Amino acid sequence: MNAIAPAVTLMALTIDCADPAALAGFWGQALGRPVSPGATAENAQLEPTDPASGPRLFFQNVPEAKAAKNRLHLDLVTEHYEEEVERLNGLGAKSLNEVKVPGARWTTFADPEGNEFDLLTFQAA
Repeated sequence: MNAIAPAVTLMALTIDCADPAALAGFWGQALGRPVSPGATAENAQLEPTDPASGPRLFFQNVPEAKAAKNRLHLDLVTEHYEEEVERLNGLGAKSLNEVKVPGARWTTFADPEGNEFDLLTFQAA
């Protein structure tokens, strides 16, 4: 097998939505990232604040509404689980389900446009 190093880099995660500026505002508050200048009715983005903060998030307007469960979702991790659950709900997220397993706990949320994401915390066993 001829192993060739990939010549690609993950630039962004793109989220389809009805209101890019509003959804970017929600995610900016959720992640502590500013919305990049130039947000329009067609698109908006959040730049990483540092290399450890993950990829750029790009929000693009699409005409169709979300119709089914996401095939891809964001996983957020925190050491302040209860406080973050409350904060995310206060920003407009909706708690959908909570799961507890040995060593971890997470809540699945829907953002203001219904896109699912998880908030996780890891616990000592």
